[in-house]
Amino acid sequence: MSLKPNNKESPMLKETIEELTKISRENDNPFWRDIAKRLNGSRKNYASLNLGKIDKLIEDGEIVVVPGSLLGAGYFEKKATLSALKFSRSAQEKIKQSGSTLKTLVELAREHPKGTNLKILR
Repeated sequence: MSLKPNNKESPMLKETIEELTKISRENDNPFWRDIAKRLNGSRKNYASLNLGKIDKLIEDGEIVVVPGSLLGAGYFEKKATLSALKFSRSAQEKIKQSGSTLKTLVELAREHPKGTNLKILR
């Protein structure tokens, strides 16, 4: 089954879907293909998570994948690596203040092509 982002208008989103699919195919691993499928679907199904909720769900040092948007509501005090399709400006500021790291989905996929030890939050 081919995963083509034909119905997406955003060039950044198309490139992200294509790159995640490529990384999944090269490493024979369904993790990044699953993220690409979620992004290729309807936008109403994208995850939109607030930092306050993420702070309650994760431990220090975890690597978190959000297939959608990361929003800045709430407190965030954990030291973790966060990856999402989009970050709000306030989320970026709070994450940097906490000493955590921000990465795009493609950057994280290139660093962890097997998708091991990653946590998906929806």
